[in-house]
Amino acid sequence: MNDIVISVENVSKLYRLGAINHGTLYRDLQSWWARLRGKADPNSPIDTPRSNSAVQSEQWFKALDGIDFEVTRGEVLGLIGGNGAGKSTLLKILSRITAPSSGEVRMKGRIASLLEVGTGFHPELTGRENVFLNGALLGMAPTEVSKKFDEIVDFAGVETFIDTPVKRYSSGMYVRLAFAVAAHLESEVLLVDEVLAVGDTAFQKKCLGKMEDIGASGRTILFVSHNMAAIENLCQKVLVLDRGKVDFFGDTPSGVEHYYSKVNSNVVGHLDALPRTGDGRLRLKEVWVSDAQGNQLAIIRTGSTVKINVKIERIEPGREDLSLAIGVKTLKGDGVIHLSTETLAFNPQISEQFITLSCELKRFNLRGGIYSLNFYLSTSGVVSDWVQDGFRIQVEDGDYYGTGKLPPEGYSHYLADYSWSVTNNDP
Repeated sequence: MNDIVISVENVSKLYRLGAINHGTLYRDLQSWWARLRGKADPNSPIDTPRSNSAVQSEQWFKALDGIDFEVTRGEVLGLIGGNGAGKSTLLKILSRITAPSSGEVRMKGRIASLLEVGTGFHPELTGRENVFLNGALLGMAPTEVSKKFDEIVDFAGVETFIDTPVKRYSSGMYVRLAFAVAAHLESEVLLVDEVLAVGDTAFQKKCLGKMEDIGASGRTILFVSHNMAAIENLCQKVLVLDRGKVDFFGDTPSGVEHYYSKVNSNVVGHLDALPRTGDGRLRLKEVWVSDAQGNQLAIIRTGSTVKINVKIERIEPGREDLSLAIGVKTLKGDGVIHLSTETLAFNPQISEQFITLSCELKRFNLRGGIYSLNFYLSTSGVVSDWVQDGFRIQVEDGDYYGTGKLPPEGYSHYLADYSWSVTNNDP
């Protein structure tokens, strides 16, 4: 029990919908007067009809519902789940920014958190002053901050501008300094929410490297990210949240697979209504992506086995020899993969009304992003059906090389299956 750093027992968080809090007395009075007369709130971001204030005050939203888990000293726990699952709300409770509506949270040691870019920074103060201010907010004495100050500035790469007010910083400089402060101060627990979604590739690699060092030093990290490659590389366990409830808590590989099994279901693209050219003897009907076992996928993980399935209809009677080509392009129009039956000397025939062709790609090698698929169907060299931008696939970076590392994004859209060797040429 002495090794348990974070203990969360039956924690729930409720928010009352429609509560008046616009930040100014004038707008709050406007909203109060409108509700008193049964009118719509003029300051509401969503113009929803409201019958009366009594009904509105009874509407509640449960952001977290009975959360239970424990984290031991030196453990790196990943928090994953869809948008609105409750991840950020949970971190805010652990950071003591907000209190739970029910349940109990027990934590040992000092906590450093980076929940939003520049949390605790004052725009009018210089970078130097904000480092000391943020350190004080995290419970650090000025002498402790002074010892780490040079490391923080060097990591952030803002030496030239350290005495400039941070309101003049670019967003990249701002987030680098904010992360550097949270990561370098000697706290027992570090809470990080989507910091890798901001900044350039070089900075993201720095962040990953620093969190690896923090985890190796025996400090505890709670890490929220949609970057599954980082989750798989950094975390020993994952907590999967779904609609405010714990959906899975356990080892990382099983947790990531569980998360993907939830988001992948019933994703079929219907091509009938799309613009096309060709003589119409054959027609492209449907397309979907599946794994090696035939389960449909909404999100493809880099490094996994993937099948692109295309359903084709024969319009005219008779036997047809056909060829199919699938072009995979970025949304900018750059071609990255060309998949063709002719290239592999695969010559299918269609004698029934429908046929499905499946193209299997082992160790799917595209980087994370959204890609467009073009389809070119022909018979005896004559175009039967040609559909451009007929289907889009979403790819998330996976641990392709088994090291948690990927090349810089600027080099290519796809990854190569390669290896290195060394030969000793000494006499």
